Amino acid sequence: VFSKIFSHEALESYLPKIQVVIKDTLRAWSSNPESINVYHETQKLTFRMAIRVLLGFRIPDEELNRLFEVYQQFVENVFSLPVDLPFSGYRRGIRARETLQKGLEKAIQEKLQNTQGKDYADALDILIESGKEHGKELTMQELKDGTLELIFAAYATTASASTSLIMQLLKHPRVLEKLREELRSKGILHNGCICEGSLRLDNINSLHYLDCVIKEVLRLFTPISGGYRTVLQTFELDGFQIPKGWSVMYSIRDTHDTAPVFKDVDVFDPDRFGQGRSEDKDGRFHYLPFGGGVRTCLGKHLAKLFLKALAIELASTSRFELATRTFPKITLVPVVHPVDGLKVKFFGLDSNQNEILTGTDAMLGATV
Repeated sequence: VFSKIFSHEALESYLPKIQVVIKDTLRAWSSNPESINVYHETQKLTFRMAIRVLLGFRIPDEELNRLFEVYQQFVENVFSLPVDLPFSGYRRGIRARETLQKGLEKAIQEKLQNTQGKDYADALDILIESGKEHGKELTMQELKDGTLELIFAAYATTASASTSLIMQLLKHPRVLEKLREELRSKGILHNGCICEGSLRLDNINSLHYLDCVIKEVLRLFTPISGGYRTVLQTFELDGFQIPKGWSVMYSIRDTHDTAPVFKDVDVFDPDRFGQGRSEDKDGRFHYLPFGGGVRTCLGKHLAKLFLKALAIELASTSRFELATRTFPKITLVPVVHPVDGLKVKFFGLDSNQNEILTGTDAMLGATV
């Protein structure tokens, strides 16, 4: 099922909707007279992307914002100690999950009843159809669980990587300008505007420097620290025997920090992935931001596509600057993010410093 949800054809159909959600968000950021908290706002952005694009829910903005707040309460308490006492994190998490499931059930029911006006099959459509193909009509509980899993997969890690991307573009204006040069050379950016119809999946995949930038963000600021695996066969590592059946944790972050193929590991250098160096090509498991082996992250292509679409919009239609005197420190828990969320002021200007005319929400809503 998930191979269909994240197939090339599915990504192609998601792309225009992802662009609309990102454009809508950047317009809102630019129209805000104050600086924004990038990490909090990218969480909203990735949640909205999951709801509107992956799941195809037509939820009004006010209700969407309320669902987002409930979802945050759920995520903040999902790993709480299972102590069921009043005012405990566990109890708050349970209540948030119940409220969230009610909201999702309402959205699913409305979706099942209203199938008109759809121009693409979203992830939930594919999930439902897959059940029918295998002779199994999914229950409402199974649909709610699948929906929650898809939101969870698209939310925290993508928000973390999006924040890291914005911070590195702020820190490295030459990288941002080099991105703009590539967009111009490929006919995507012209006179400060994205050329209509130029952003197709194949076009985005041909942007080699953009790919290098996203790879470097994920190398240096991998959202999660590692993953767990079960030992299938007893083996020895550095003189220690690891028995069959044990659970082991591998560290993505330590792997990236110590892999001999990466030179100057602490330096943000997208060119390390360029054709002349290709540092990620030496060795099988030196670069693994999405894990490795048969259990590699199934949504990695969607995550990279989202980050590329965001980078293109940032390079093409935005001017932004750090709103604090210095860059914040980074914390690694629960995912990588700046301690202050990263305060940034966005301006409604394109790369040629021309004012952008703000589109109406009605126009944007009609295409999502």
